[in-house]
Amino acid sequence: MPGAPPPPPQAGPIPAPVPQEPGRQDRSTTRSRARDAIVEIVTTVGLAIVLYLIITTFFVQTFRVEQHSMQNTLQPGEHLLIDKITPRFDDYSRGDIIVFYPQGRTDETPFIKRVIGEPGDDVRIAGGQVWINGVALDETAYTYPAPGENEPTLPTSPTGTDEWLVPEGKLFVMGDHRQASTDSRRESVGFVDTADVVGRAWLAFFPLDKLGIVQVPAYPELDGS
Repeated sequence: MPGAPPPPPQAGPIPAPVPQEPGRQDRSTTRSRARDAIVEIVTTVGLAIVLYLIITTFFVQTFRVEQHSMQNTLQPGEHLLIDKITPRFDDYSRGDIIVFYPQGRTDETPFIKRVIGEPGDDVRIAGGQVWINGVALDETAYTYPAPGENEPTLPTSPTGTDEWLVPEGKLFVMGDHRQASTDSRRESVGFVDTADVVGRAWLAFFPLDKLGIVQVPAYPELDGS
């Protein structure tokens, strides 16, 4: 018919979808999951390390006894938890077992000893005993036993010093195995500055047969002295 519009062009064939390579999507998903797992593991390990550093810096720290100087109270190979919290508000006192760096030498293995003299105390060794402010200290509960009797406490200073006045901010310490202990009786250790103390022994946790709170003795003979 004259003037009639031309017929619309025929639509071409619809292209068929390109088939995806079998397994490609599965491999992509697997890689994504592996990447997420790695990120999660790294994050978890990082947080664990940060938490460990916070705990060991401010709260508690493990310590392995290496020396013989605290026998028989503590044996070499025992593992302890060292309390670093309570000393912030409760001063170290006589009978506490403490871990410290002698003379502030933090690059050396820390020592573990018992506090015998507190600031202001007059500590004297005489007759195989320790005297605090003129009163003989009863240490039979923990000093190393010799056959038939407790091991005597003797001066070990090369200069023959047998009496010390403990300054403020310092502690006088000795090992329970007195004849096998390098402690405040020797100039190489001397008085222990409280700033050099890591903390007080709180809990023995290994070997398991040693599990328990580290006991602190009482000294009733000093009451009122």
